Amino acid sequence: MDAARAPARLKATAGAVELLRRLGGTHGALMMHQSGGCCDGSAPMCYPDGEFVVGDRDVLLGVLDLRLGVGETPSTRPEGGDAVPVWISGSQFEAWKHTQLVLDVVPGRGSGFSLESPEGMRFLSRARAFTPEENASLAAEEVIVGQQWEQGWRPAPSPEPQVVTEAVDACPVPGTHPGN
Repeated sequence: MDAARAPARLKATAGAVELLRRLGGTHGALMMHQSGGCCDGSAPMCYPDGEFVVGDRDVLLGVLDLRLGVGETPSTRPEGGDAVPVWISGSQFEAWKHTQLVLDVVPGRGSGFSLESPEGMRFLSRARAFTPEENASLAAEEVIVGQQWEQGWRPAPSPEPQVVTEAVDACPVPGTHPGN
């Protein structure tokens, strides 16, 4: 990663991307919102695009590009059903802004409100703390909020791979890989 370039705030596992592709084939274009609590704790929730009202101050963590495989980078912005915007509330973003969210999927029953519920799988957020250098570069970048999204603002495609094979590839667990 270029020292002046901020890291992506969002990555996804191959399994999460595959589940999103399946759900998109059934439900059309999708969106996600990182829940801030209440009924389902802090589960990432998947909805048909536009069925969850994004608040003016909700923060866009990133747009998952369903055209991508593991290690690939996009040359253009995803559009339509290939683009899955992932949101978080503004107040929750303040607590999580120092971490990279890694969208994963595990066996289990998802929330009754989230589209994966009948699939026998559920989305799960994992996170990696940014380094002090990464936090400094992120602090210099503007985030896109719901109001700006409605006005047509879109992020540039990420220059780094967005899809990882397993969550541990984006947020390693100390002592689980050789050499740790």
